[in-house]
Amino acid sequence: MYEIIDGKQLAAQMRVEIGQNVKKFKETHGREIGLAVVLVGDDNASQVYVRNKVKACEEVGVKSLAYYLPAETQQEELESLVSSLAADKAVDGILVQLPLPKHLDSERVLKLIPTEKDVDGFSAENIGKLAMNTECLVACTPNGVMKMLESKNISTKGKKAVVIGRSNIVGRPMALLLINADATVTVCHSKTKDLKKECLEADIIVAAIGKAKFITADMVKEGAVVIDVGMNRDENGKLCGDVDYENVKEKCSYITPVPGGVGPMTITMLMYNTYVAAARRG
Repeated sequence: MYEIIDGKQLAAQMRVEIGQNVKKFKETHGREIGLAVVLVGDDNASQVYVRNKVKACEEVGVKSLAYYLPAETQQEELESLVSSLAADKAVDGILVQLPLPKHLDSERVLKLIPTEKDVDGFSAENIGKLAMNTECLVACTPNGVMKMLESKNISTKGKKAVVIGRSNIVGRPMALLLINADATVTVCHSKTKDLKKECLEADIIVAAIGKAKFITADMVKEGAVVIDVGMNRDENGKLCGDVDYENVKEKCSYITPVPGGVGPMTITMLMYNTYVAAARRG
């Protein structure tokens, strides 16, 4: 019998705790914690994400500084804004919503965010520190997955974990976190020779490839833990993950749903990272 890992419920619990920590920080340091969010252009998905981030800030007591720039914003203007936020002592975290319009160089912009304010955990420095298993700000989605595993006391020690996807946002940091947690990790991707074989050997599968219902029941061994990071639309336009949930769940010991699984944890971990960044700065 499978058990669902409810990301929505866990996120709500964590936000209460984060809110309490934010309140204590204000009382101790006599200042608010500030998160700057920069959105360039009018991409609908990005607008929704930013609205959700601003709402989460309100919920936990973090001061939200939202900057909405027109799509025609030039590189120099955007870099000037990010540089000023980097120098602003009232700003603890900076997030530039991706993707940026095509005429802008996102790599140049992201390099201007100081490592200690990189609450997305995407910088080369933070990824490097994660690889070395030293203190850093960790990418929100993979960190959220680890919190979900911890919430059910799912041990990763000595377990075979398969991460499907190698993006810098999810796959790579996810693999590093699992390695740091003593799992034996295989990273699979579009060039993997026999994906089914790799998955059938896995105690833990983390699917992050962006293909609707790609992981099917014949790819999952009995009792496996399946974490679905995907966010897609099926043939009927309904929200679904990378895992064929209805058919896979019966083979699992634990599984995350879509929606209501990993998704709610991502923004919660952003709030967590913002608090951590402020606490380290003092």
